[in-house]
Amino acid sequence: MTSTPISRMPNPTQFVPELNDITAALFRATGNRSVPRTTMSLVHLRAGQIVGNTYLTILNTGFLRKAGVSEERITAVSSWQDAPCFTDAERAALSLLEATLQPAPHGQERVTDDLYAEVAKHYDEKALATLTIAIGQINFFIALAVIGKPAPVASLADKQWD
Repeated sequence: MTSTPISRMPNPTQFVPELNDITAALFRATGNRSVPRTTMSLVHLRAGQIVGNTYLTILNTGFLRKAGVSEERITAVSSWQDAPCFTDAERAALSLLEATLQPAPHGQERVTDDLYAEVAKHYDEKALATLTIAIGQINFFIALAVIGKPAPVASLADKQWD
């Protein structure tokens, strides 16, 4: 019987151990509690959905379940625009993520002044900086997830890489 690899590539930290430091720094930067952890996970789940990545989708769904978020809210992330179960602040964060990840119509900004103003109504300067870093953080992990294709896991403690 042959062994099927879990992921497409081996754990990148065995070749670039500095990745552990980068990952830890990103989690410290976004873990300052200025933005609710649930909001961060909703944003990261939506990012996984947008890029069509099972690893990110399962991982962030697991985080949300562990935090006690209802199945209704988790399921509704994919159609958050018309789902009644999100706060205005969560909607603003999801809008900012989508504007960042998806191309804008030709000749238009991705993040308009109006969108920035809407997000700033819900988040103070520290929270807005933290949310921006969280969006950058998920973009960093998107590259690892879509290129490396780690095994889908519900916890970072589970084996993701061969």
